[in-house]
Amino acid sequence: MPDITISVTDTELKSLEYAAVSPSEWVDNAATNRARIAKDEIITKLVAHCNANSVALAVGEDAQVTQAYDLGVVQRAADVPAPSAPE
Repeated sequence: MPDITISVTDTELKSLEYAAVSPSEWVDNAATNRARIAKDEIITKLVAHCNANSVALAVGEDAQVTQAYDLGVVQRAADVPAPSAPE
């Protein structure tokens, strides 16, 4: 399982300690919950794509997220072209 590490300033840590009993648990929960939301969005898009195109849906959430990427239904945010500014 990959690890994601963040750094905060002393002031940011003090601020998080004010807001949460355990800042690291709060950060873990925030990241895990955002990943869950994104996974649900990916699977929703994949199911719609598979139904519209008569494609067999992979079994299991891990396989479905992988299938969504493999079929080009979704892509990494870093790979999405930025919208061009209006002229």
